[in-house]
Amino acid sequence: MTRVTIWNENVHERKNELVGKLYPEGIHGAIEAGLSKLDSGKSLSLGTATLEMPEHGLTEKVLAGTDVLIWWGHRAHGEVQDAIVDRVQQRVLEGMGLIVLHSGHFSKIFRRLMGTPCALKWREAGERERLWVVNPGHPIAEGIGPRIELENTEMYGEPFSIPEPEEQVFISWFEGGEVFRSGNCWHRGNGKIFYFRPGHETYPIYYNEEVLKVIFNAVKWAHRQGSWPEIAKAENVPVDKAPEPIKARGGSVH
Repeated sequence: MTRVTIWNENVHERKNELVGKLYPEGIHGAIEAGLSKLDSGKSLSLGTATLEMPEHGLTEKVLAGTDVLIWWGHRAHGEVQDAIVDRVQQRVLEGMGLIVLHSGHFSKIFRRLMGTPCALKWREAGERERLWVVNPGHPIAEGIGPRIELENTEMYGEPFSIPEPEEQVFISWFEGGEVFRSGNCWHRGNGKIFYFRPGHETYPIYYNEEVLKVIFNAVKWAHRQGSWPEIAKAENVPVDKAPEPIKARGGSVH
């Protein structure tokens, strides 16, 4: 069983009438419903958390019981408490998977884990997007054809100031001519991270079956068996605890 927590600001849905009508159960609710529908083998345990909840819904107990965290943010990146970012970062380093969606590229947690500005070009004109699969053998692309077509999206364009991806799964082309690295993988400590671009709040992208399939595949890919809870522990090993005996030597070592 893979324990998944879907985190969403849930700000646009409450303050923007269009977004509220499009996602009446919130973006987190749409993703949860979509993943549940795809989970024919009942391999996922799904839960949600939002910004306005105590500790943003990401308590130590919740994170300890999360194998993969999905993150959607846009309007309120700065409102996420640094202590919660510290907590999420520690869990990723220990082995929790992290899937960052769309404008989550500017979230505190993604920028910290990347160590770069994660800036990009953008335009909201409802233009067509074509996501090309550039790594068909990758588990995240399983069941996806050569491309995904989205009729109306927000454009994200290069340069995207991220570290070079360890693996790239998708690249997008937009009607206006820009391209963008839209599906990228990294490891940080014992954890796996996947960034997936589609998902602007004013378009029904999280009802698209292929987009949901990619997220479903990414959850399975990001779930690492086993944890490394002592990854940040820098322990001194006394001489008498060395795996092999250390012979006494005279003089000084410089």
